[in-house]
Amino acid sequence: MPPSAAAAAGDADDAKLAVWKEALYEKCKEICKDADMDNGGLFSQDDLLNLDVIPRRDLMLLARVVQSLSDDKLFVTMRDQSGQVSWKWRHAQEAHKYKQCANDEQVMVYSMIDDAGGNGIWSGHIQKRLNMHDSVFKTAVKALQTKGLIAPFKNVEHPNKKMFIKASIRPSERATGGPWYTDQNLDEAFIAELERVIYDFIKRASTYRSSHGGVARPQAPKKGVLRGAPEQGKKRDASEMNEPPAKAVKVSAMSTPKKVDLLPLPAGYTGYPTVREIARFLVTSGVTQGTTLSEQDVKNLVDVLVWDNLIEPIKVGSKLGYRVSRIAKQTNDNWAGSEDPAAGPKTAVSAYTEAPCGRCPVFEICEEGGPVGPSNCVYFTKWLGLDLP
Repeated sequence: MPPSAAAAAGDADDAKLAVWKEALYEKCKEICKDADMDNGGLFSQDDLLNLDVIPRRDLMLLARVVQSLSDDKLFVTMRDQSGQVSWKWRHAQEAHKYKQCANDEQVMVYSMIDDAGGNGIWSGHIQKRLNMHDSVFKTAVKALQTKGLIAPFKNVEHPNKKMFIKASIRPSERATGGPWYTDQNLDEAFIAELERVIYDFIKRASTYRSSHGGVARPQAPKKGVLRGAPEQGKKRDASEMNEPPAKAVKVSAMSTPKKVDLLPLPAGYTGYPTVREIARFLVTSGVTQGTTLSEQDVKNLVDVLVWDNLIEPIKVGSKLGYRVSRIAKQTNDNWAGSEDPAAGPKTAVSAYTEAPCGRCPVFEICEEGGPVGPSNCVYFTKWLGLDLP
């Protein structure tokens, strides 16, 4: 065959190879975009043949096509513990980044950082896994940084380690600490203020106000006999109690402000706020200062309040709502923005709760002749000031 004819045949062969190569790549791309895929983006030799792209299931032709895709970084060769070879599909944009790597060392380093995803990876781990000399590793890292392929960042789980991440992706919430961290530092003040705001919201939504003797008589959820109802003596259904408490109505302009207490809502009330409703309130109120909180983030804050025995979960139909604990002891004051927020929510004070017996930790074993009794109570001695010199 003349040289010109051989060259023409070679060009035709390359053109056919390019067609099969593109067809096989696009078939794999369609499968990888399928939400129901269960192969993890990996294709065995039989998987590739079953795509009906390679004519006559020609193994030699398949080998050439796969090798060409691998050379272009569009396929990644994988090998399992048994030695079985498979190929992983890679997006063309990612393949272009791999083609920017000048040598195998850069490819290996970039590949490990790529596989680490949004969590990033410690430089010492890369060097140890690749068994790479320090100078070679540093040269590869510097080249990858210069090309804008990788970037150093701080991981809140490993603040003292030098971490690297792909420059094209954002660090995960696990790496940055999510909304609770600012500049890789735990924002304790922000967390504490959100807990106080959530507590105040739940307190308002799970109680109604009752003023003693004066200014305002709140419209509490009604119960008992319905005045003016066609059938006198008819009890209200629990669903009728689920309207949120209305604002207090002024009775007299001359009345003197009295103390306002918070009272528990009647049994059967199902308007207690859920985590979703609390999250919606935080968004609309603007207290998050532009920080995006997921429902799980809000659930974490609510769980802290439950753990601290400040609120308690309660079934709301098929969902879980929350109400403030020890309602009768709460005041109508807000915890958020108070002069001394570290002191906790303000509680209502009575003669009984002020006296030691009202909060005695050993009340159940207190009796005359016992280990603790009224005549030898150290709490009473301190309360009466008898322990003063």
